[in-house]
Amino acid sequence: PQKPQKTRSRFISFCRIEAARCPDVVVAQIDPKKLRKKQTVNISISGCQPAPEGYSPTLKWQQQQVANFSAVRQSLNKHRNHWRSQHLDSNVTMPKSEDEEGWKKFCLGERVYSEIDALSDNENLGIDYIKVGFPPLLSIVSRMNQATVTSVLEYLISWFGEKRFTPELGRWLYALLACLEKPLLPEAHSLIRQLARRCSEVRVLEENKNEEQISALNLIICLVSRYFDQRDLADEPS
Repeated sequence: PQKPQKTRSRFISFCRIEAARCPDVVVAQIDPKKLRKKQTVNISISGCQPAPEGYSPTLKWQQQQVANFSAVRQSLNKHRNHWRSQHLDSNVTMPKSEDEEGWKKFCLGERVYSEIDALSDNENLGIDYIKVGFPPLLSIVSRMNQATVTSVLEYLISWFGEKRFTPELGRWLYALLACLEKPLLPEAHSLIRQLARRCSEVRVLEENKNEEQISALNLIICLVSRYFDQRDLADEPS
């Protein structure tokens, strides 16, 4: 199987996994350097705060992200049955839909869940998915029905309402957005708008104006405002 493509940024994608042995994962590529060129277009959605000066993405960048996201969704829908039939590793036990705390630990890992920042020396020797969280493998997300997708999205947005943004959170948010089926249910539409507003709040408060962090937040806001809000009643072409 092919390994995930290498990127120049440490945080190019929301769905990038931390283990090269796990290639079947939803991927979004972002180049933060392109984000800072000719930034004149603000992403608009009700209740969202504008991006910090110099960090508003171009219209071309937004259009490219929407196109990439649409392609990911079409590929996911096309191959969903195939990925659903793939066996999960023995260490992967998906929580029940109503298990909020279980899903938070599953997606984010015990380290983020417990807000532990440091790694011990022996933990650097290998990846413990219980500690770092399971990536949104297609073999995992393809097994999630719409009720579960919406529930997990709600759990993670609730978490994000009080916690910091992390790569583990970002890659799962992107994957869950990619799994949402159209037309959106009212509760799902409300959730993603809430998510966009929260991203805009965190973006403004980003102390060091980290380009990778801001580009990640911009991506989510862009998808909500330009993909779901403007095309909510339209399905992608087959």
